Amino acid sequence: MGRERVVQDAAARGLAVDVVERPRAGSLEEAAATLGISPADIVKSLVVKRHDGTFLFALIPGDRQISWKKLRAVVGVNRLQLPDAGQAFEATGYERGTITPLGARGSWPVFADASIVGRRVALGAGEHGWSAWVDADALIAAFGATVADISD
Repeated sequence: MGRERVVQDAAARGLAVDVVERPRAGSLEEAAATLGISPADIVKSLVVKRHDGTFLFALIPGDRQISWKKLRAVVGVNRLQLPDAGQAFEATGYERGTITPLGARGSWPVFADASIVGRRVALGAGEHGWSAWVDADALIAAFGATVADISD
């Protein structure tokens, strides 16, 4: 089960995580409402493909969009793209909507938008209908993530 991989990886990293069941939601706003939080407190874990075929994670608050220009500058490349659903699954072991760096296949680098610093956030928990609550600063530290302004 995906959420078991999330919990196991978090424990191995010394990261406290609370995995909670939530009703299915048709949108990010609906998911935030069911959790009693703002969309900014839901962090989208985007798997991004580099030109060389490797991947990275970009952690973006739900009320913002990834800035490709900013992310390319931070990563130091000219091309990045979102992989198709099959490639995202192959790279992470998770379906879209459940993706998280916790327990993901591969040890892809993590880039976190600076706006999540200092917050407790919900992110994908490896399975539909579940959310993982975590302290963003602890998550960033656990992955040695690069923190930068990568959203608009």
